Amino acid sequence: MKIKRQKHAKKTISFYKYNFCFREPFQILIYGTLCQAALKNKIQIKEQLPKYLMGEVQLCTTNSALKELETLAKDLYGAKLILQRFQIRNCKHMKDPLPASECLLSMLGETNPHHYFTATQDQELTTALKKIPGVPLLYIILNTMVSDKPSERSLKHVEAVQLGELVSPSQQLKAKKRKRKSCNPNPLSCLKKKNKPMPQQPKKTDGEKTKRNRHRKRRPAGGPGSGSQLQSHNCLETSLASTRVPFIVCF
Repeated sequence: MKIKRQKHAKKTISFYKYNFCFREPFQILIYGTLCQAALKNKIQIKEQLPKYLMGEVQLCTTNSALKELETLAKDLYGAKLILQRFQIRNCKHMKDPLPASECLLSMLGETNPHHYFTATQDQELTTALKKIPGVPLLYIILNTMVSDKPSERSLKHVEAVQLGELVSPSQQLKAKKRKRKSCNPNPLSCLKKKNKPMPQQPKKTDGEKTKRNRHRKRRPAGGPGSGSQLQSHNCLETSLASTRVPFIVCF
């Protein structure tokens, strides 16, 4: 029997994981009636649920469920002590608490977006929960924790997704990842380019002396006694000799 229960639990958990994106740690909303049944049957909820679901869990409840146990008979005092140990999730009606069943339904909404498991022994509440797609149900039978099979509403929802009539939560997550945010252009890139001013040379004052660029002349090869200079000197002597006037001496 234990092996069959584990196989059944594994099958239902894989159904909700694949079709409704349930992930660990599993969040379990616990109702006061389940705590009372666990107290009578001597079941440790914190120890049994992680083993049965084969994963990490977060046990939680609402403020309205605690207030309802306080107003009821003293026989439910033990169930109240058990329920107080769990996490309390904030609901919209903290100041004016509603009946626990209405509070739990408001937490789930129409599609159970936060992926809550529900643990209750109330039959009226379970019939209302079966009308919401993607809500796993847990309850106690014969001193054991049992998960209910997927409801007809959940099965119809999965069939509609497969036919393309609806969009599954996993497809919605993929679409969000693919969709990129439209970013505005960088404001710095939209600015007009400024013409940079040319660097101005510093003006010379009157007191500053203007430096003169000197070009050094190169001497021809051969030095002062070169052949070209000697040739020019001989040409001058011949020209002077040709222009001499005869000098006559008279006694």
